[in-house]
Amino acid sequence: MTRFLLALAAVLMLALSGAGSASAQETQKLKVATRVLEPFVIDKKGELTGFSVELWRSIAERLKIETEFVFANDVPSLLELVKARQADVGIAAISVTAERDKVLDFSQPMMDSGLQILVRGDGGGGPENPLAGLLRALFSKTALIWLGIAALLVIIPAHVVWWLERRHPEGIVPPDLPYSSGILHALWWAAGTLATQGESMPRSWLARLFAILWMFVGVIFVAYYTAQLTASLTVEQIQGAIKGPEDLPGKKVGTTKGSTSAAWLQEQRAQVKTYEKIADAYAALLNKDVDAVVFDSPVLLYYANTEGKGRAQVVGTVFKKQDYGIVFQRGSDLRKRVDGALLAIREDGTYQALHDKWFGVEGK
Repeated sequence: MTRFLLALAAVLMLALSGAGSASAQETQKLKVATRVLEPFVIDKKGELTGFSVELWRSIAERLKIETEFVFANDVPSLLELVKARQADVGIAAISVTAERDKVLDFSQPMMDSGLQILVRGDGGGGPENPLAGLLRALFSKTALIWLGIAALLVIIPAHVVWWLERRHPEGIVPPDLPYSSGILHALWWAAGTLATQGESMPRSWLARLFAILWMFVGVIFVAYYTAQLTASLTVEQIQGAIKGPEDLPGKKVGTTKGSTSAAWLQEQRAQVKTYEKIADAYAALLNKDVDAVVFDSPVLLYYANTEGKGRAQVVGTVFKKQDYGIVFQRGSDLRKRVDGALLAIREDGTYQALHDKWFGVEGK
């Protein structure tokens, strides 16, 4: 009987211990490192919101986790908090890189992104040398195409007039000249007529009819070319000197310290100026301390559609593609659980709803 009572007591103790463990698991509390970075993490008078915050709260709700947020000033500081075990998880807009993956673990990608360029509303890049601008316009792809069209519109009618005028005693092509000399007279006439500056008229009636038709072609060509050139120069002036990554070498470009964009800019021979916060880089851009800001595309687009609307614009396409992930201590068993929750959130539409809310066309 005594042995039975002892065994029963042991079973009860194990049951109570198991219940306590289950209870502890249900109320697990994690320290989550983050940093303020709109629209991923937004601090509204002490109340956190934003895409990354809401995504983590959805994950934590599924895993029955309580969260205590701890803040870092930049990505290196955030990663150090997790590495030093002062935080269990890190989430914001953290790019997954090979270097970071050597010392920390990352979840499956929570978002794919890349870098983009932000310039002032005037296009950034500073004032351009007028002569350099003229030469660039003259040798642009558009100008060369039009030059090729003009060459065809001179060569073809020149041969027509040469053939009609070559035997006329008073024609614009002196008689009895060989082709190599006579065609030069015809080319001169065709070029002048195309530019609506013709100095003489052919003498044969067929050549005169052709010349009248060609004068109308010349007027239309000059008018259309002028309109296209004006439109091209206007667009270029609006867009400014910086239109893509190829325009950044030598320019003053702002970004944040320790970011993937800072490392990339160093490789591009840009004059890099780093700041503690991306908001400081925005201010430097508007104050004309830098010509452009290079940073994560979703962050720049959000700023251009909200606080920076009308004052700054994003130019070019996304480059230097990268994934964002949730960061864990090396070997943490949390990663597998978070990955599972993240997959479930994608499948039930929660993820898409959050993405649409924060990265919709209008921006929020």
